[in-house]
Amino acid sequence: MQYDVRIYPMQSGFTVLLPNQKSGTFAALLLYNLFCLKSVIVSVTNDLSTDQRVDKVCRTLTGMGFQVMLVGRWLPHCMPLNNRPYVTHRMRLLFRKGPLFYAEYNLRLLLFLLYTKCRLLVSNDLDTLPANFMAHLLKSVPLVYDSHEFYTETPELVNRPLVKGIWERIEKFIFPRLNDIITVNESIAGLYLKKYNKPLYVVRNIPSAVGLVPKLSRDELQLPADKRIIILQGAGLNIQRGAEEAIEAMQYLHHTVLLIIGSGDVIETLKTMATHPEISGKVLFRDKMPYLRLMAHTQHADLGLTLDKDTNLNYRFSLPNKLFDYIHAGVPVLASNLPEIARIINHYHIGRITDSHEPKKLAVLMEEMLTDEPSRIKWKEGLARAARELTWENEEKVLHTIYGKYA
Repeated sequence: MQYDVRIYPMQSGFTVLLPNQKSGTFAALLLYNLFCLKSVIVSVTNDLSTDQRVDKVCRTLTGMGFQVMLVGRWLPHCMPLNNRPYVTHRMRLLFRKGPLFYAEYNLRLLLFLLYTKCRLLVSNDLDTLPANFMAHLLKSVPLVYDSHEFYTETPELVNRPLVKGIWERIEKFIFPRLNDIITVNESIAGLYLKKYNKPLYVVRNIPSAVGLVPKLSRDELQLPADKRIIILQGAGLNIQRGAEEAIEAMQYLHHTVLLIIGSGDVIETLKTMATHPEISGKVLFRDKMPYLRLMAHTQHADLGLTLDKDTNLNYRFSLPNKLFDYIHAGVPVLASNLPEIARIINHYHIGRITDSHEPKKLAVLMEEMLTDEPSRIKWKEGLARAARELTWENEEKVLHTIYGKYA
């Protein structure tokens, strides 16, 4: 079997690009080991397809002259990883969820890190940290930790004290021993500072200033031309994120569809809800898709939703990717009253905040936001200013400070 492997010169050494994305092939790994002088291995537990933050970090590191390898896992129906200027490697695992998955993943990742040359390790979230920390100790390789959320307070753990306790002990053992730690907003940084007396860097997950988003028509995207579109998107459409209430609200709206794009543990429930007679035909579903394709859909929305509930610390202080996607697509936002989100919406005047998740009240707010033309003009002005100021190019300056020490 032949693999389309190419080597492109960078600022220092070489990086490998696999146009056909035969990621993890022997050829790619061999070339990476041979030519990577400033090499960094970045690890995640997802399938690499839709993780915008990690992709942007890898591109920033590549631009700094690092030779980057992004490691994740293979899943059925993984999307191809096209046009990435760094090496990708997906591990095939026996288990896909639960404690056996996390144990297998960290064991496999540890072995991979021990036998692959690198000058720097980057661990994303607590579930990749055990393997990275062990490799850091055994190989004396520097480690940077990027925490995308307040992990031990996620809704998947707060009601499972035994599992939460295990992750708490892992975090408590490793976190104080780390030097460079990054997180996604000031609120979460403050929680970790209070918990461990460790200062963190903050790098928000904001899109680049200039995105090459394809200009596709509603017809090309199979979206209705004669209806208003409300959008709810995200790679983690899970419990307590307000998706159920958004669907229930649709029974009170007319000439409007709710477009749900992404994946998560409530998708099947949402699809069942959407078949109810008073809602049928008012909800459209799209599977997760490449970022540019996603944004081509987002640009056609009249209103964007981010409705996480204040049921745990992780959600309370969240700053979801979708908020910035809506901003860069020029879409006004209806959001639940969470401090980090409300701060941006109120500062830039780009939408409205709700204290209620009651479906009928949500529907009233949606209708008002869709029809209030003076407010929509003001929101559009605010969105344009926010899109100019909230850019990855500004956020990555912090990464240059952190990773410049290892360049």
